[in-house]
Amino acid sequence: MEPLSRMQLVIISGYSGAGKSQAASVLEDDGYYCVDNLPAELIPQFVLHCQAAQMTRYEKVALVTDIRGGLTFDGLFAALAQLDELGQPYRILFMEASPDVIVQRYKENRRKHPLIQGEGLIEAVQRERELLQPIRNRATTVIDTTNLSISKLRGFVLEAVSGDQKDLAMAVTVVSFGFKHGLPLDADLVFDVRFLPNPYYVPELRHQTGIDAPVRDYIYGYQQTRDYVEKVKALLDFSMPYYAHEGKTELVIAFGCTGGHHRSVALACDIADHSAKRGYQTTLSHRDLGRR
Repeated sequence: MEPLSRMQLVIISGYSGAGKSQAASVLEDDGYYCVDNLPAELIPQFVLHCQAAQMTRYEKVALVTDIRGGLTFDGLFAALAQLDELGQPYRILFMEASPDVIVQRYKENRRKHPLIQGEGLIEAVQRERELLQPIRNRATTVIDTTNLSISKLRGFVLEAVSGDQKDLAMAVTVVSFGFKHGLPLDADLVFDVRFLPNPYYVPELRHQTGIDAPVRDYIYGYQQTRDYVEKVKALLDFSMPYYAHEGKTELVIAFGCTGGHHRSVALACDIADHSAKRGYQTTLSHRDLGRR
């Protein structure tokens, strides 16, 4: 059977308490269909099911496998060999942390380490490191969560599975609004464009909006508008990849004028088009366009 060429498969493994569940949550938020603790022997059959289903929900799949599946990884390596035969690409994401940090995490959450069987927590943590060394050696990416915040972890995970496309996984929303109706509460970046020439004071333009060509031509007919927009685009081109690397999944960019009908609408349309051309999934919204 020919594999789904667009299917992305990520296998998450690593030490207990090192952040496998958090990594799976990051991928789930990014649109992955996640399965935790799937027996290694069932991985090829599950992949075949995904391929046969031809459903969009299986375009991106993440499977979590770890020491709970057994004390050796012979079954996992056999499953990987079968995936190779099927022509199904995959990435192995291995999560680790220092023994001291893992011990501290278990003490804080009071959960039982899966290898504790008549031995202490420190000994169980050390034994797991030895048992998981073969799968760590096979990993595509190893992420050390010892000193990572949640946002940093998100960025590392997305970078590991998306490579150069990780920045573009961040969704961008561009919204226009009127300051007299209040600021958008979810805005990350707010640009005040009330200093630009106002079409409201041109009688033939007053009842049009920034979507209409005469209004756009009026606003962009001024050099200060063109200069300002170019500087905003340069700022966004510089900063947006850093927002994505920080683990941000959605960026809301707001442009505000007095009433939210003319200047903010025209610039929001321009910036949304610019964002989309850069490859970001972009949504355009005019919050106050229907207000009088």
